[in-house]
Amino acid sequence: MKFSTPETEEVSINLTPLIDIVFLLLIFFMVSTTFQRETELEIALPEASTEAAGERAISALILEIDATGAYRMGTQTGGRLSEVASVSAEKLSETLKGVSGKNDTTTIIIKADAKTPHQAVVRALDAARQAGLTRVKFAAEMTAP
Repeated sequence: MKFSTPETEEVSINLTPLIDIVFLLLIFFMVSTTFQRETELEIALPEASTEAAGERAISALILEIDATGAYRMGTQTGGRLSEVASVSAEKLSETLKGVSGKNDTTTIIIKADAKTPHQAVVRALDAARQAGLTRVKFAAEMTAP
């Protein structure tokens, strides 16, 4: 007896839907991606003169605040640090105003202990504002990773 062999269908993979999905995903990501411009900082570089300065102005006031909220202040003139003296919280603004004088380029560097109360730092910032100091820096200790 002769049996007929069934015809086998050719197996094929249709790639058209796969290509359509890939193109749709590509279009989706292209449309939904936002492009950001990098922020730019305007920097006013300091100017140098060749003249020798007779009397150096105070370049920075250093205000230290310990963990109890007590203030100590020193000055930095030409890279040299002066002695540090205690200052009461009530007289802080007057002392800052007296030391900085009318020099608007004086920088105040605040060195606060890690456990310093937040109110002590805010009081120091307010005193600096009342004294007319607009350049404020916070000192931090860098640790190795």
